[in-house]
Amino acid sequence: MAGKINDVQLMQLVEAAIFAADKPLSCDDLQSSVLDGLNVSKKRLNDTLGRLMQDYAGRGISLAETASGYRFITKPELSDYLARLWPERSPRYSRAVLETLALIAYRQPITRGEIEDIRGVSVSSQIMRTLVDRNWVKVVGHKEVPGRPGLYATTKEFLDYFGLKHLNQLPPLPEFQAISLDLADTVVTTGELH
Repeated sequence: MAGKINDVQLMQLVEAAIFAADKPLSCDDLQSSVLDGLNVSKKRLNDTLGRLMQDYAGRGISLAETASGYRFITKPELSDYLARLWPERSPRYSRAVLETLALIAYRQPITRGEIEDIRGVSVSSQIMRTLVDRNWVKVVGHKEVPGRPGLYATTKEFLDYFGLKHLNQLPPLPEFQAISLDLADTVVTTGELH
């Protein structure tokens, strides 16, 4: 396949590379590795990826584009059945860890103190360490207030783990929508925001 590659070979190579990779592969990753020297344009590669996505659309696995690139994923509706393949369970996270992660995801960048104010309880160092160790969150800066607390935000690994390309793909939160609607009603009916 050196130098030139036909469409069938290109699809096979891209499919195999994404399947074999231990992380999502971006177009740049593909072009600088398995496609290096094959003169495959960005458009041709994107067309190939689009065809692969269509080919896998009705199957048990699909090609998904995440924040870091492309990877194969199993259909979510099959997860209960597929879980039977592994006797040990994936790590269970406490409600506090999940609440903290959700607050960071939806309100980022956010300080630990702001998380504590919203949750109404303190956030332990262990919770933050768990999220940082998983590489789901990181400190992206410091708030310009006394003590300069760290500002936490999610990472590409967070998006990849949850199968998202962008944060706007997070499911909407009914509580935030209700608050927004209440504020909108207040402004419309009274003409002022309280």
